[in-house]
Amino acid sequence: MILADYHCHCYFSSDSKSKPEDMVKMAISRGLKTLCFTDHLDYLYPSEIENDFIFNPKERQLELLQLKELYRDDIEILIGAELGLRNEPDIKSAVKTYYENITQEISYDFLIGSTHVLEKKDPYYKEYWEGKTIKEGITDYFSSIIHNSSFYDTFQVYGHLDYIIRYLPVEHKDYQYNEYSDLIDMALKSLLEHGKGIECNSAGLKYQLGFPHPKVEILKRYKELGGEILTIGSDAHKPEHIAYDFPVVKDLLESIGYRYYTVFKDQKPAFIKLS
Repeated sequence: MILADYHCHCYFSSDSKSKPEDMVKMAISRGLKTLCFTDHLDYLYPSEIENDFIFNPKERQLELLQLKELYRDDIEILIGAELGLRNEPDIKSAVKTYYENITQEISYDFLIGSTHVLEKKDPYYKEYWEGKTIKEGITDYFSSIIHNSSFYDTFQVYGHLDYIIRYLPVEHKDYQYNEYSDLIDMALKSLLEHGKGIECNSAGLKYQLGFPHPKVEILKRYKELGGEILTIGSDAHKPEHIAYDFPVVKDLLESIGYRYYTVFKDQKPAFIKLS
């Protein structure tokens, strides 16, 4: 069984309205032993809303520590964050410095690095795709991971490696692995070279893509290259999505040869048997 969800969001993330305690109660009801909150820190997110995707670290820390104590006999609550990594030349140094500073101010158990924004546009919005082919958009996305995996050091795993697929401007949201395998290999090798892992994010199943993030070919290739650090997260923004389709994820990972998944505490990995 998978007993730890290492990717979830509550109302400290701008795209969630869920109370942290409601997320915790759902995690307990679903038999989890560990829940790690990874709310969004997307510094310089391109929005007109002031401080969008930025939370107050001390306020959040205080609230989550209170929950941690309240539910200490029922579940282990860990405090993480999801850092929005950027590769735009004019801002990437400022983003890097911000994350270095903020992760020194507060002690985090686990940090995800993710690409949510390219060319100061979020692929969630149609503006990103204007004047760009799907292949160009996906190529730019994987290229950003190659850059970010070596430029930033304030994270342990790269989140939802093919996240962009959720928002392709077509009805059938999928891609052919072989078209991008060279780029994906470069990204995976860079992550491994820098001691970083990846996550298996079940939100792809929630979005009816037919596969988690990343898809099976990438999970297989990561293992072939010697990758061992693999966290599992639901990317839940609502209580009902905690541990989403974890039995499906477990069976999938075992079918391609994984025997362990990874958990972090104090940013140090430990390996847990899938069965």
